[in-house]
Amino acid sequence: MSEAVQPPQESTPLDKCGHLTYHLTPADYWEEHRASAHYLPEGFAAEGFIHCTDTIAEVIAVGNRYYQEDRRDFVLLELDCELISAPIVYEVPNKIFPHIYGALDVPAVKRVLPVERTADGAFVSIGGRTQ
Repeated sequence: MSEAVQPPQESTPLDKCGHLTYHLTPADYWEEHRASAHYLPEGFAAEGFIHCTDTIAEVIAVGNRYYQEDRRDFVLLELDCELISAPIVYEVPNKIFPHIYGALDVPAVKRVLPVERTADGAFVSIGGRTQ
């Protein structure tokens, strides 16, 4: 398991109690790693943290902003923050993009939601929800 960097000192810790957040990942990558105790996304070694998003609407926007050209099937992991042992922080004031500074404890994945995309790769819904 790769080592995470420490969260920035000026970041705001997320209150894990009752908090759900979401992580978008290629479906095949998740399938390869879901039986493990811990999950690290493809970009973890370069970034040192796991990107998450707190709302479905924002996940769709993030998918379209960063992954529209990646034509693989994607899934959305719904995460119970109380079950994640690594630090989770917000680094920007709007507090909708938490970062997990370490590996994701796989038991924290409460649901795996399907992602619907158009033929040109646009993300349109998550688990049937558009927002």
